[in-house]
Amino acid sequence: MKNRTVIFGGKPVTLAGKEIKSGDKAPDFTVVNSGLKPVKLSDYSGNVIIIAVYPSIDTGVCQAQNRRFNAEATKMEDVVVLSISCDLPFAQRRFCAAEGLSKVIALSDHLNVEFGIKYGFLMEELRLLARGTVVIDTAGIVRYVEYVAEIIQEPNYDAALKIVKDLRASL
Repeated sequence: MKNRTVIFGGKPVTLAGKEIKSGDKAPDFTVVNSGLKPVKLSDYSGNVIIIAVYPSIDTGVCQAQNRRFNAEATKMEDVVVLSISCDLPFAQRRFCAAEGLSKVIALSDHLNVEFGIKYGFLMEELRLLARGTVVIDTAGIVRYVEYVAEIIQEPNYDAALKIVKDLRASL
C-alpha cells in the first residue's frame, strides 16, 4: 500500500489512517468540544454535515477556512458545520469568539486523534490534521472528500458547497 502524503512547509508528510472516499459510510468518531465534553459525529445524524478539517487555528489559511464555512453556514439553516483540528479547545473557542463565528462547531481531535485516523487526515510526523473537507448526507454517507495537497492552500469551497446544495435540494 502506497503512503499518502501532503506537502507541509515545502516537504511531504505522511497521512496516517484510512483514506475516506465518496460513497463510504461515515465512520463515527469522538472529539471534544470547547467545554471539554465528548462529542460524536452520530450526535448530528440526520443532518447534512460539512466537516472542515485544518491544522491550526493560529494560521491565516485555517482562519480563512473557518470564516468562509461560517459565512456559508449562515445561509443554510439545515446544515451543520463541524470545524475539526488538533488545536486545544481553548484556542478554538477564543478564535471563534473573537471572530464572532457562531455557525461553525469547533471540535478538537487532540486527545486521541480518532477523527484523524478514521478519516485519514492525520499528518503522522506532526500529529496535526491535514487540510480538507468532508460532506456527509442525512443518511450518514460520505458524498464529498478533499485532501488538500498543499497545506498552505485553501480547500475547494465551490466543489464542496455544490454537493451540499444538491443534497439540500433533494431533502
